[in-house]
This record gives sequence, structure tokens and C-alpha cells, in this order.
Amino acid sequence: MVFITESFDGLQAFLETGGPVLSYIGVLIFVMWVLILERLSFMWLGYRQYRKSLINRWMSRSDRDSWNAEQIRIAMVSRAKLRLNKSLPMIQAMVALCPLLGLLGTVTGMIEVFNVMTISGTGNARSMASGVSKATIPTMAGMVGALPGVFAASYLKRTAKRETELLEDKLILDH
Repeated sequence: MVFITESFDGLQAFLETGGPVLSYIGVLIFVMWVLILERLSFMWLGYRQYRKSLINRWMSRSDRDSWNAEQIRIAMVSRAKLRLNKSLPMIQAMVALCPLLGLLGTVTGMIEVFNVMTISGTGNARSMASGVSKATIPTMAGMVGALPGVFAASYLKRTAKRETELLEDKLILDH
């Protein structure tokens, strides 16, 4: 219990040191990872069942070589592709937004430094330290949040493309 309390106090001190923008970055990273984990669980668990049902439906068809069958096949692949790529644009937007929010934190922190400089002058480094930390910590947090998001988004995109191509190969036409 003491560990949880100390961890919470440390997190709260870190958030206060980084300024108000750091909280928004934290929420953005949390939502981004919820979406990434949802996509990963769908690709690893839910999609296999869905792909199996699509292949069974296709193989149970008596007509697999007409123009209509080709259109049905294209529709089935398109629906599967939509399901695979469901949250990818949102994840990619959040990845791009992380460094931008970090930059916003840099700007707000530097504004605080300049406000302190106008009040107390340039000789008081201690009073400027709070603004400098509010300028650098959000930038770091934005970059740290974006980097794994880039890798996860590219993995999800690559996996979705590969699974779509594999499904196209499984749903063969009888000519």
C-alpha cells in the first residue's frame, strides 16, 4: 500500500513539474494505447474467427466463378479490410499529435520563463527553473509517447495489409 501511495505522489509531482500540458499528453498516450491494444487483441484473437467464417461462407457457395461471385468476393475482402483497419487512422493521428502537444508544452513553459524574467530579471535562475522544466518535460513526454506509437501503428498497418492479401488468396475463384 505504501508503494502505491509513493508512486502516486511521485506521478503527481512529475505532472506538476511538467505543467498542465503534460496531463493532456498523458491522457492522449493512454487513449492511444487503449486503441492499439484493442487492435492487437482483435488481430490476434477476433480476426482469426472472422476470417474462418468468411472462408467457410465462401467455400460453401455453389457459385464461385461468375461475375456475381467475383463481386461478392471483393465485398467480403473489403469488409475484412475495413475491420482490420478500423482504428488505424485515429491511432496515427494520435501519434502525430503527441509531439505537437509536447511543442505546446515547450511554448507554454518558455512563456512562463519570460514572465519570470520580466518580473525578477535574468539574475534569478531558481525562479526560471520551473518554467524551463515545464518547457522540456512535455517535449520529452510527447516524443517518448510518439515513438512506440509509430512502431505499433506501422506493425498494425503492415499486419492488416498482409492479412488482407492472405484472405484474397484464400477466397479463390473457380475458373
